[in-house]
Amino acid sequence: MNLWLYYLFTFFTIILLRYFLLAGGTYWLFYFDANKPFVAQSSSIKSSRRNLIKKDITLSIAATVATAICAALVMTIYDSGATRLYNSMEDYGIGYLIISFLGVILLQDTCYYFFHRGFHHPLFYNWLHRGHHRSKDPTPWTSFALDFPEALIQGLFLVTIVFIIPLHFAVLALWLLTMTIWSLVTHLGFELFPNFPHHWLGKWFISSDHHSLHHHRYTKHYGLYFTVWDRLLGTN
Repeated sequence: MNLWLYYLFTFFTIILLRYFLLAGGTYWLFYFDANKPFVAQSSSIKSSRRNLIKKDITLSIAATVATAICAALVMTIYDSGATRLYNSMEDYGIGYLIISFLGVILLQDTCYYFFHRGFHHPLFYNWLHRGHHRSKDPTPWTSFALDFPEALIQGLFLVTIVFIIPLHFAVLALWLLTMTIWSLVTHLGFELFPNFPHHWLGKWFISSDHHSLHHHRYTKHYGLYFTVWDRLLGTN
């Protein structure tokens, strides 16, 4: 129990610092008055946005607790030797690192689509997902603003996956980094590369425009990384 609490405190601190550094830094880069060429803002929009940012930060702290619980659980179980995490590249080879990374990205995208769509069901929306949608026009601060139960459910994907797929710690770190950066990009509130969503390749990826539309129209764009499931199931 003491070890689990140590992991819990450590991961909570790391995840929260990561949130403030990355979300705060991205917001400063694109939204502060000195950087106004990126995002045009009226005074009323800025005032309303400040209030929503405070709520996003509060929600993100709660989500950090949920994520830290899952991360601490994974590391505690790993110490007992019960997970499929490994740290020697010789165990499965270099090629498997690439395959396992792509595999976990595809599996997460699939699970996320169906869970996300389920979160919008009237039976679950108010207590699972409503907090994230308080910001109709998302900002980087919204990227981690999840209701505690939703953050816990999403974190349990990590807990589950380490029992199913052998993952090198480097792959695990790269996956978490990819997820963090992707969440920041899709919550920018504007398209960083305006032409990319119209490119033949860009049409298969969830962009900031996709997710901004989702914050206004809840019946569209449930994907995390890709538009494949949205296209197949009529929510694109």
